[in-house]
Amino acid sequence: MESIDIGRDSAKPAEMDDMVVIPAGTFTMGSETFYPEEAPLRRVSVDAFRMDRTPVTNRQFAAFVEATGHTTVAEVAPDPKDYPGMLAGMDRAGSLVFGKTTAPVDTTNPGNWWNFTFGAYWRQPLGVGSDIESLGLWEHPVVQVAYADAEAYAKWAGKDLPTEAEFEYAARGGLEGRDYAWGDELAPGGVMMANYWQGLFPFANQMLDGWERTSPVGTYLANGYGLVDMIGNTWEWTRDWWSEKPAISKPSGGCCALSNPRGAKLKDSFDPAQPGVRIGRKVIKGGSHLCAANYCQRYRPAARHPEMIDTSTTHIGFRCVTRNV
Repeated sequence: MESIDIGRDSAKPAEMDDMVVIPAGTFTMGSETFYPEEAPLRRVSVDAFRMDRTPVTNRQFAAFVEATGHTTVAEVAPDPKDYPGMLAGMDRAGSLVFGKTTAPVDTTNPGNWWNFTFGAYWRQPLGVGSDIESLGLWEHPVVQVAYADAEAYAKWAGKDLPTEAEFEYAARGGLEGRDYAWGDELAPGGVMMANYWQGLFPFANQMLDGWERTSPVGTYLANGYGLVDMIGNTWEWTRDWWSEKPAISKPSGGCCALSNPRGAKLKDSFDPAQPGVRIGRKVIKGGSHLCAANYCQRYRPAARHPEMIDTSTTHIGFRCVTRNV
């Protein structure tokens, strides 16, 4: 799944080139305030690159599928041989759909709100009968895309997925050491700056931002680099393999900023808590509309989380970069 060979259609829509130049620079990556996997603080330099101004939308992904005939991971029934212990009847195509609970639940068990839903995929993200046309989701971020789907789109568009360092640097928008992409206050003056969960997750969403699930791209103000939705709305895939501690190369001489760091190696990305499951995990960044003050405060540039590359959900999307600036 790490390498996909898919042709690029030269007639891709012009909006797919709606990109922003991110200047080269050095910044302090990580945080020592929230979650241990974000530490340590380290100085990191990245070269200039271009990044999609918005997450890839359903409209853009539809153009890709029409041009290539791409079949997403969620549309293929899982092979029981790849998933030891799979329950009978689960070998059908589908994906994970978030379901709000009716009362407080144990938040250490994501199974309380994630449901594997047969027939759920990017065109009908909540399952059968939830098509993006009828729900008016054309300008919302595409969801229900696994890593291979994001990678295939990027290759077709002549682009790439960002590294973790590129994403965090871009998300900060030129601000140094701030908790959020806009400063240190989550909702300055009571103004909602991103699509995240207001209230007690996963049963009471006050929807102060106006959205129960995803919001149209660009609903909120752009950051200092002119990028929108770098925080909240949907998590976004990066190309870096996951490690519990940021896997970074050592700078020469031990005195300088790390230059364009990459993630862990594939062999280090597996979940040690699931020794029988040999599916690598990539870093996702940015948080989503399901991040809340009482659960997963990851609507921040420094936040990071692992996701198995075969997994698609209603809260993970992606955007692309090019490095030929």
